[in-house]
Amino acid sequence: MNTLNSALEQQEQALVFDGFDEDTACVLGAALRERAAAQNAPVVIDIRSANRRFYFAALPGSAPDNDEWARRKGNMALRKQCSSLLCGERLKASGKDVGPDMGLDPLDYAAHGGSFPVRVRGVGVVAVMTVSGLPSRDDHELIVAVLAAHLGVNNISLDALMGG
Repeated sequence: MNTLNSALEQQEQALVFDGFDEDTACVLGAALRERAAAQNAPVVIDIRSANRRFYFAALPGSAPDNDEWARRKGNMALRKQCSSLLCGERLKASGKDVGPDMGLDPLDYAAHGGSFPVRVRGVGVVAVMTVSGLPSRDDHELIVAVLAAHLGVNNISLDALMGG
């Protein structure tokens, strides 16, 4: 049985793109929006690189605060080159926090689930996909489900990987 950190690392190793561009971002954004809307999830969806936004949607019930959480979680995933949930779990395991321990402003960085790196094979992380509005793990898993369907990867949910 995998630990949570191991399962999160496996997800990131499995969900890698051969290429990524604006069209891919729109397809993924639309798929995320459709899945979230089907669940009546009050979320915002943000797909961006370090320099620009590719896709944004705010679903009914989401709030301006969700935009801020998405920005902060996306900053963390871009900075650490891993999912914001994995970053948070690593910090928790080491007894550290975003602020004084990492030297990052908690108003700009959040180590809570909901931002996932868009990693291109042979290139690295080129963008992040972020969802905010649900509990951390649910935000994370919403993204993973859409990425898995897009990339044709099966049995990659945290429950599947952790034997739950």
